[in-house]
Amino acid sequence: MEAQGPLGSSNLDAELRLELDALASAGRLRNVQGRPKGLVDFTSNDYLGLASHELVIEAAQEANARYGAGGRAARLLGGGASHSELENLGAEWLGEQAALFFPTGYQANLGLLTSLAGEGDVVLSAAANHASIIDGLRLSKARVVIFDHRNPDDLERKLKDHGPSKRRIVAVEGIYSMGGDRPPLEEIDALCQKYDAHLVVDEAHSVGVVGPGCRGAAATLKDDPNTRMVARTITGGKALGAGGALVVGSRAVVDVLLNCSRSFIFTTAAPPSVSASFAAAIRVLQSSTELGQRAREGAADLAEKLGLPVPDAAILSLLLGDEAVAVKASEQLLDLGFDVRAVRPPTVPVGTSRLRIVAHAFNDRDDRSALVRALNKCGVAAKILVPEAVPTVPLAPALMIAGTDTDVGKTVAAALCTRALRLRGKVHYWKPVQTGDDSDSDTVARLAGLDGHEVLRPAWELPLPASPHEAAIDAGVSIESSRIGEALFSLRKTLTESRMVVELAGGLMVPYSVTEEAGRHSADLQVDWLRRMGAPFVLVARSGLGTLNHTLLSLEVLGARHMVPRAILLLGDKHESNASTLRDLANGTPVLEVPRFKQLDVESLDRWLADPQGDGPRLCDVLFRP
Repeated sequence: MEAQGPLGSSNLDAELRLELDALASAGRLRNVQGRPKGLVDFTSNDYLGLASHELVIEAAQEANARYGAGGRAARLLGGGASHSELENLGAEWLGEQAALFFPTGYQANLGLLTSLAGEGDVVLSAAANHASIIDGLRLSKARVVIFDHRNPDDLERKLKDHGPSKRRIVAVEGIYSMGGDRPPLEEIDALCQKYDAHLVVDEAHSVGVVGPGCRGAAATLKDDPNTRMVARTITGGKALGAGGALVVGSRAVVDVLLNCSRSFIFTTAAPPSVSASFAAAIRVLQSSTELGQRAREGAADLAEKLGLPVPDAAILSLLLGDEAVAVKASEQLLDLGFDVRAVRPPTVPVGTSRLRIVAHAFNDRDDRSALVRALNKCGVAAKILVPEAVPTVPLAPALMIAGTDTDVGKTVAAALCTRALRLRGKVHYWKPVQTGDDSDSDTVARLAGLDGHEVLRPAWELPLPASPHEAAIDAGVSIESSRIGEALFSLRKTLTESRMVVELAGGLMVPYSVTEEAGRHSADLQVDWLRRMGAPFVLVARSGLGTLNHTLLSLEVLGARHMVPRAILLLGDKHESNASTLRDLANGTPVLEVPRFKQLDVESLDRWLADPQGDGPRLCDVLFRP
């Protein structure tokens, strides 16, 4: 008998060790080992140095002596002595009706978002939002739509696309924690007013540093009587040097949190010393707003020395790209006496690893000059990538065609989409992986009326009509999804005056490859490749028997990855009840019915696309959304 571990598992530790080894080989293994004392701090979020301010420390000590060390119980069971004092002070300072104190900022965002949003609601979440916002939205069961946090036009398009719904919420940060940039809050609030949405702002990295009276990036929105901002999260553990977090807003919002927020109701209150030190830090900041200015000026000074744009707050993001380069740079700076940390995936997207530098009010000019010399000595300064200073590479717009299963009509759907695009401009079609003897590329070329140069040959043409990984094994080759992504990027860079339609092989969950290591199998799934590409896509399903199960399972898989199709196309004889059910359960995603064509040719497709009574014109509208 195989020896078992202390908890009865014979192989769990071995499996976990493999996972850790994979993280290590990717340069993503982390630990919480402390760093030597005496380093110059350019990494903590103690922007103003209030964590060591004598009044903040004294307040914590007095609270400990008066109330004891612990929170003792959940707030609704009598725990959290002195927290009400902080809530009243925080609400008054920020010009809100009420506030509720949570033990951590993470719990505050989970509680806020799960209380305000739920099934049937739509939340438009900025792409750079913190993990606590992302996880709160996952728990909320609301439909999540991601928008470019720097681009109000993208937000407006998606507000138009995703409504009406029971409730629409836009979630942003005042200053984004990894990039240090500020979103255009005034424009976002105006869009919320225009499209009947509600705005929530996480001020974790902005309160204490920016805004009037250092009250945060969104403080100016309070001057607009029509503002749609309903709540803000104010953390105490960053610029305020303490801990915990306040959610501030109307009395109704706070009462809903108090009654519905599981991360508030079912947790022991924070120790009294935390709320006392938080309150003391607010009082210090009320009389010392120059601390925030000092941090901002330090960041601007560093940026000037490094030839970077002036940051919006106190965070400089030195983009290095490669994870190993960022980690090595952090280690070299440690040897030179500076605490500067590398930020790597999954905290930031792949290819955007960086050094995150925080300029504090207590870092003087000599500290900053020494850091710049150290960055130059390590060769970091010469490697910094400045996205704002690099011309954006124009890419051809791409539309992906994915299916719930095999033989659902993806190729006909691809031909329809390609033809619709072709009637209005240049288009190229590409099926990266072709399995079976029939050429889908030739079929699309014929049905969409494409010229030869408008059809791009597959990267893999595999004779066996099977899943890509099985067809590849049969042909004695391997499919690398990274190579497909690289090829697509190259094509989009080349075909900038065209559009691209990219058809996937089989259903969403089929793998490109399956690998085995130490008896454990892992799959490189098409749906994960599709997510990495980030391009809009349509989901194709058969109209009749089986479509509810396959389509709803596919939507569940997509939803778990925060992916929403631009449309669902049902191909085949019309099935009214299936289509109606999917429209009810697809949370606003258009469901279009494509009939079984008596004759498959260009003319038939054109008639359907132009039919004013059918779904053809709606498909054109979907495809030509920006």
